[in-house]
Amino acid sequence: MRPITHLRHVDLAVPDHDRQRDFYAGVWGLTEVASDTGITFLAAEGSPEQYVIRLRKAGEKRLDLVSFGAATPADVDALAVRLRAAGVPLISEPGTIDTPGGGYGFRFFDLDGRTVEVSADVAVRAHRRLEAKESVPVRLSHVVLNAPDINATRAWYETHLGFALSDTLGHPHMGEVMHFMRCNPQHHSLAVARGPHASLHHVSFELRGVDEYMYGTGRLLRAGVRMIWGPGRHLAGDNTFSYFLDPHGNTVEYTTELERLDEDVWHPSVYDFSRPEVTDQWGTANPMNELVAKESFNDVDRGVFVAPPV
Repeated sequence: MRPITHLRHVDLAVPDHDRQRDFYAGVWGLTEVASDTGITFLAAEGSPEQYVIRLRKAGEKRLDLVSFGAATPADVDALAVRLRAAGVPLISEPGTIDTPGGGYGFRFFDLDGRTVEVSADVAVRAHRRLEAKESVPVRLSHVVLNAPDINATRAWYETHLGFALSDTLGHPHMGEVMHFMRCNPQHHSLAVARGPHASLHHVSFELRGVDEYMYGTGRLLRAGVRMIWGPGRHLAGDNTFSYFLDPHGNTVEYTTELERLDEDVWHPSVYDFSRPEVTDQWGTANPMNELVAKESFNDVDRGVFVAPPV
């Protein structure tokens, strides 16, 4: 049994908090559910999670943390014991979480120095089924992290958090460039991309269906939000994609129809990233090239802790 059940939320620190909040609560389509001085919690209308994005005002842009769910408080405790025994640096011991929805959890550093949170018993938020043509996020889909050594980071998440490899993107000249990893039958809740430094690659939001995904993509384009890649449909994961930049240059994605796997028979594949039909089955997106890829390298995240190897 995996210690992790699903992705809960991604927390971002930004210098211009108000501008970032207006983007996510406005054209992007999230719902502000709580706020205090310099901090805002935003939910997705179709998600039982209390919030999927937290924004915090800070001097520098950074990824504050990635939060995952566990089934029970006992699973949280067992994971803390396991990580401590393996020498993983813990930031906090398991206990009550003082954020909307509460819960029981703890935080620790991953191999690349990112803060990770695992929690259970978080109160379920009242949510609803979205209607046809309602082009706002249903839920948080997945998060992709940049890492200088993607094989080491992949191994860390497999060993310590029980993630499984779904598929890999490779390139004839660059080697392996992305690992898609799952903690449930969804093709990936986490992916690790090869980048020059540890940073956030992108955060992805699930829409109701292909129509809603296209309506949302069009709404963002009409609002003047910069789209760096899309609209298209990936081969690995079989999901649609439209990648945009938020006001602080973080890449955010609208997607839908991410593949759900039969884990009893699934075997990971390595897809050749240089083939156009791998990056975009439809052939509708602008070509993937070095300039597009660099947009998602993001800025160096100076908030990461240089953790010892484990």
